[in-house]
Amino acid sequence: MIWEFSKDKPIYTQIIEYIKMNIISGEYKPGEKLLSVREMAVLAKVNPNTMQRALQELEKDELVFSKRTSGRFITEDKNMIDELKASFAKKQIMDFYEKMKSIGLTKEEIIRYVQKIFGEMK
Repeated sequence: MIWEFSKDKPIYTQIIEYIKMNIISGEYKPGEKLLSVREMAVLAKVNPNTMQRALQELEKDELVFSKRTSGRFITEDKNMIDELKASFAKKQIMDFYEKMKSIGLTKEEIIRYVQKIFGEMK
């Protein structure tokens, strides 16, 4: 697991995004136990307080939960994970649409290009 951070936004928000991506991609399974804060901080090469802050935010969003003395776990709520995935997909599609619209393409043209490219993919 390689953690790479950019300078354009706070590291803890990038950690949140990274963990969310691992949840929706299935890298982290529902109910899976996470490494300890300290272990994750060492892997990410960040201060444990930064990792703790990110995990607390994920707990607020109920994507991660704590079991006293057992550690933190990924939510077991598959509907929540599906909703997160749908929300992420929608944002990516809207960003793509806005970029295509900015170069003068209509929805119909965008759809034709996407269908053509998907048809060429194996």
